[in-house]
Amino acid sequence: MEYEDDLAHHSTPSFDQVENVKGLNPGLIVLLVVGGLLLTFLVGNYFLYMYAQKTLPPRKKKPISKKKLKKEKLKQGVSAPGE
Repeated sequence: MEYEDDLAHHSTPSFDQVENVKGLNPGLIVLLVVGGLLLTFLVGNYFLYMYAQKTLPPRKKKPISKKKLKKEKLKQGVSAPGE
């Protein structure tokens, strides 16, 4: 019986009391999580880019077509071969 009397004196917290509890705003938590993921993504991409610059061989240049080569030489004033 004493146990039941003890329970009667303790009431569950009302919503008014719960609102006064200081904590993190749910919007702030979402903002921090999304911001942290975005920051992690950007920093990770930067490090991957730097790693690729060091380890991958340089890209090959596209071969210049004969037509473009002829136009470039004419612009420079050098006669194209065969003319």
